[in-house]
Amino acid sequence: MARLTPDNVVRAHELIALYPEKRSALIPILHVLQEQDGYLSEDGMVHVGEIVGLEAVEVKGTASFYDMFHFEPVGKYLVAVCTNIACMLQGAYRLLEHAEEALGVAPGGTTADGMFTLEDAECLALCGNAPCLTVNWRFFGDVDPEGFDGLVEDLRAGRLEAEVPPHGTLSRVGRRQGLRALPPGGPGRDEAALVGEDGAGDGGSAANGSAAAHVAPGSAIDLSTRRSTAATAVVDAAHLESPK
Repeated sequence: MARLTPDNVVRAHELIALYPEKRSALIPILHVLQEQDGYLSEDGMVHVGEIVGLEAVEVKGTASFYDMFHFEPVGKYLVAVCTNIACMLQGAYRLLEHAEEALGVAPGGTTADGMFTLEDAECLALCGNAPCLTVNWRFFGDVDPEGFDGLVEDLRAGRLEAEVPPHGTLSRVGRRQGLRALPPGGPGRDEAALVGEDGAGDGGSAANGSAAAHVAPGSAIDLSTRRSTAATAVVDAAHLESPK
């Protein structure tokens, strides 16, 4: 494919409706394009530019700033091995070398069957589980060469399809509807619904991704983080308490 499909054009206009200016929806729409094709094609970027009122060069110039976007086809699974300091000290380069041998490609290369593209990544922010890697931006920590081989085998066999969708899919949660602005005059006249196409926000966790999480007018939205990895689960509780 090249241009956005009719359904994705609808998604693009739904995203545009969330912003005061059409061009503000550029990055979310580019993610829709990459989800569709696995990368940003030239024709696809031209189409996105037509939708948001930008020239193709402006679209590509913006997209090229972000390393999550790819301009050439990549494998179904983009495997990024972190080699930053914490992972390096835990054997990241040994893991990367093993990945090169196991997949038969150097970083930046794609396997002949189109299944895997290998990357050497900077910090992936899972330092407590070093060495770590991501597959299509899904995290895997404490990975040794043997664990890498098992991961590749599971991916090839399709055993992780529920956890790791094809490259480009940020989330399989329902479409983003955004936070509806309350009417002038303050709270008490409407509700605001928050649903995240990218899985962000409490609405992103709604059952089957279609039900909105309702926020009472005037109430604060919970923006606190959740500590959920195995590494953070064992952090001394004292470190999380504010000084007395």
